[in-house]
Amino acid sequence: MMPKLEFNRNEMIEKRKDKVLRYPNLNTVLMVEDFLKEHRDMPMRLSELKKRLPKQVMHQTIKIILEYLWKSGKIIYGPKGIQWIYSEPEHLRKMMEDSLEV
Repeated sequence: MMPKLEFNRNEMIEKRKDKVLRYPNLNTVLMVEDFLKEHRDMPMRLSELKKRLPKQVMHQTIKIILEYLWKSGKIIYGPKGIQWIYSEPEHLRKMMEDSLEV
């Protein structure tokens, strides 16, 4: 049985056993994703990532974002920290170069 979702302003909230999980909005996910892409050359600890992000993000929220990025194959998360590993497929990059932005 799927848990009941409630929408409250710009947040999606799921209730599980008296715990409320707040899901990040798209701007927050993209901010973390862009930051990790720019700093892909070295692994970064979670505490360092939280300090260096352009805006402050709650610990619970950043953990949800990192789990999403890990499941989608964009980052690795190991003992040395978090590191961006995803590279865009070449055929998609070429397709986007030839497209017209609206």
